[in-house]
Amino acid sequence: MKTPKRKTIPQFINRIITWRPRHRYAQVAFKWSKRLLLSIFIALILFFSLNWVFPLPDRIEYSTIITDSKGEVLHAFLTKDEKWRMKTELEEISPLLRKTIIEKEDKYFYRHPGINALAVGRAFVKNIFRWKRTSGASTITMQVARALEPKGRTYFNKIVEMFRALQLEHKYSKNEILQLYLNLVPYGGNIEGVKSAAILYFKKNPDHLSLAEITALSIIPNRPSSLVMGKHNDRIVQERNRWLQRFAKDNVFTQKEIADALSEPLNAIRGTVPQLIPHLAWKLKQQGGDIIKTNIEQNTQLKTEKLVADYARILTLKNIRNAAVIIIDNQTHNVITYVGSANFTDTIDAGQVNGAKAIRQPGSTLKPLLYGLCIDEGLMTPKAIITDVAVNYGGYAPENYDKQFNGYVTMEYALEHSLNIPAVKSLQGLGLEPFIDKLTVCNFQQVKKDKRKLGLSLILGGCGATLEELTGMYTIFANNGRYVSPRYTQEAFHQPGEGEKILTPAATFMINEILSKVNRPDFPLNWQSTEHMPKIAWKTGTSYGRRDAWSIGYNKKYTVGIWTGNFSALGIPELSGANIATPLLFKIFNTIDYDSDQEWFSQPTDCDMRIVCSETGMPPGEHCENTVSDYFIPLISSTQLCNNMQEIAISANEKISYCKTCQPAGGYKKKWYRTVTPDMQRYFDERHIVYEKMPEHNPACERVFKDGGPAITSPRSGTEYFISKKHPEPLQLSCNVGNDVHKVYWYVNNQFYKADEAHNRQFFMPEEGPVKISCTDDKGRNRDIWIRVKYVDL
Repeated sequence: MKTPKRKTIPQFINRIITWRPRHRYAQVAFKWSKRLLLSIFIALILFFSLNWVFPLPDRIEYSTIITDSKGEVLHAFLTKDEKWRMKTELEEISPLLRKTIIEKEDKYFYRHPGINALAVGRAFVKNIFRWKRTSGASTITMQVARALEPKGRTYFNKIVEMFRALQLEHKYSKNEILQLYLNLVPYGGNIEGVKSAAILYFKKNPDHLSLAEITALSIIPNRPSSLVMGKHNDRIVQERNRWLQRFAKDNVFTQKEIADALSEPLNAIRGTVPQLIPHLAWKLKQQGGDIIKTNIEQNTQLKTEKLVADYARILTLKNIRNAAVIIIDNQTHNVITYVGSANFTDTIDAGQVNGAKAIRQPGSTLKPLLYGLCIDEGLMTPKAIITDVAVNYGGYAPENYDKQFNGYVTMEYALEHSLNIPAVKSLQGLGLEPFIDKLTVCNFQQVKKDKRKLGLSLILGGCGATLEELTGMYTIFANNGRYVSPRYTQEAFHQPGEGEKILTPAATFMINEILSKVNRPDFPLNWQSTEHMPKIAWKTGTSYGRRDAWSIGYNKKYTVGIWTGNFSALGIPELSGANIATPLLFKIFNTIDYDSDQEWFSQPTDCDMRIVCSETGMPPGEHCENTVSDYFIPLISSTQLCNNMQEIAISANEKISYCKTCQPAGGYKKKWYRTVTPDMQRYFDERHIVYEKMPEHNPACERVFKDGGPAITSPRSGTEYFISKKHPEPLQLSCNVGNDVHKVYWYVNNQFYKADEAHNRQFFMPEEGPVKISCTDDKGRNRDIWIRVKYVDL
C-alpha cells in the first residue's frame, strides 16, 4: 500500500489562506470579516506611520517647585511663558479627586480607548440636525490632546484631536493621562493645573482638598472668564451645588458627604505662591527638575528665620547687618534649616546674597580638624605641650589674636583659647598636603582649587570656605569621625557607618571633650540663658580684619553653623565669633533642642587614659614630679618617656659646665637641669621670668661645636626685601641661641657690624643688592644667610 505524501508547512498555510466556506451566507460573512481585518490592519499601519511622522507634542514645561520634608510647597517659580503650572504627582491624586473629576468630565474614562464612539456619534447627529455645535463629546484624553496642541474648533482639528488622543492612550496609562489632565486644565489667568489652583486659592496641596473644593475647581475650566475665584464666588457656589446635587442623584457620594459639601462656604480668593527658603530655592533650581524635594523642616526653618531677623536688627546698632544659618540633622545628614541672610527682600544690605554659599575666610574654625588629625598621627594628645612663642617660617611670622605669647601651653589649652602660633606649628608638623587632602574630601571646593597656592596661614583662615562646607565638616565630630555630604534633597537614606573616614572615634571624642567645656574665653559674656540649653560643643572663628564672625556648634542631634558680618566685607572692630556669632548659636540651640537631656558622646574603645608629665605631656620619666591624666590612643600615641631633665657636669661653685670632652677627672659634680629650648630662653628673658640656667660652658674647652649654632630668625634667608627710598626703615637682626651662649657677633657682607647680648635685637640699614649676614656666638659657631634688598619709590 502506498504511503500518502506529507504536506509541508507552506502548503498548510496556503491551504488555510485559500480556504472558503461552502455555504453562501458563510461566504458573505467570511468576505466581510476579511475586509474588516484588512481595514484594521491598514488602520494600524496608518496610525503607527502617522505616529512616527507626527510625534506627540507632550514636552511640558512645569513650574519648578521646592517642597519641604513633608511635601508642602515652600517656593515656586514661574515657567518661561509666565504660567503657574505646578506638576501634580500621581500620589497627590487622592481617590476623592479622581472620583469627582471622572464623574464630572468623563464617566467612561477607564473604559474607552481615548475616544468615546457613542458620545461622538450622538454629538455628530445633534450637530447635523440642529445645524450648530451642541455637544463636543470630548473625553479627558481628548481634552489633554487639545491642551497639548491648542487649535481652533473645526471638524478637521477635531479629527486631529482624536488622533492625538489615540497617541496618548498608546503612550501613557490611564492614571498618567488623568495626571496630565490635572496638570494642564486651565483655571483662568496664568493658572494651570489643579495643584497651582489648590495652592493659590486654598493654600493646600491637591490631596488635601475637600469634595466641595474639588467640585468648585472642576467647574471653572468650562467658564474661566465668567467664574473667577474671589470675584464670582456666589456663582461658583450655585454651579458647584448644582453638580453636587447631580452627584447625589447618581449616588456617586453618600448623602452625608453631599450635605457636608453643600454647607461648606467658599471664601477662597487668589493668594500668592509661598516664597520661603529663597536662597536655597534659587540654589537648587539650578540643578533642574519640576519638583525638588528638600529636607527642610518648615517649623524649624520659620523659627530660625525669626531668630536671625530679630538678632540682625540688634546687630545693626553695631553696624553689623547680616547673618546666615545652616542646621543639619546628625542622624540623617539632612539640612533641615537654611537661612542665607537676615532678610531676602532687603535691597539696602544686599539681602539676596546667599551668605551660606558665599566664600569667606573661615578664621579659626579649621583648628579642631587639625588637632584631631595630629592626634591620629600620634603627634600629640590633649595634654601635650606646645611652645607658644614667636616663630618664623620662610618669612611668615604668625601672631595670636591678642598679639601676646603664652609660653608652654597644652594642646587642649591652645584649642580652647584658639591660639594661632601652636596651630601653625601643628600644621607644620602634620604637613600641609595631608590637611588639604582631608579638606578636599570634605568638599572644600575653593581649597581644592587653590591647593597649590596655600601655605601655613591656611589654618588661621588664609583660604576660602563657605558656611555650607564648614557646617558639613563639623558633622564628623558628631558621627565618629566620618564625613557624609549634607543632604539638601531627599535621596536614598544614608546607612550608619557610611561616608569617608576623616578621624578616628578616639580623636573625635577628645576634640568633643575639649570643645564642650564652658570655662572658655570664647564663652559670650552677655549670654545668661544657659540653664535649659542642651550640652553642646562649639568653636568660634574671626577672619582677618574682623570681616567675618563664625560659631559652629553640635551635639548628637544637630550641627548648627552661624556666620555674621556684612556682605560688603566691611570690617567691624566689635565683630568676633565669641561675642557676636555665639549668642545666636545658643539662641538657636535653646529653641530647637530646648532642655534636652540627650546623652553625650561616650568614650570609644580605641581611646584610653594614662598618666603623663604635666610639663611635657609625655609618659613620666624617673624625675617627673607633677603628673596628670590624659587621653591617648594605644599603639598610635607616642610612648617616648619625658626627657625634660638632663644631667650636666658642673664645677663645684656651679659657674662652669663641662661637656664629655672637657670634663675633668675630679673636682666637679653633676646636677639635673630642666631642658629649655632657645626660643623659650628668649621668651623667659624678654619677660624677666626666672628659671634655672645652665652655667656657661667651660671656656677652656677646645672642642669645635658642629651643632647648636645660632639660628638667624630675622631677616629671613632667601627673602627679597623692598625698602622705600623716601621713608627707609632698617632691617632687624635677631637670632636664637643655646642657653650656654651669652654673646653674639654680627657681620654684614663679611664686615663686622656689632657685638651684643645674645637675646638683644639689632637694626641696620642694608645696601641694595645681595646682602650676606653672618652671626657668630661666643663658642665660635657661625651661621650665614643671604638676602636681597631693593630700594623702590614709595
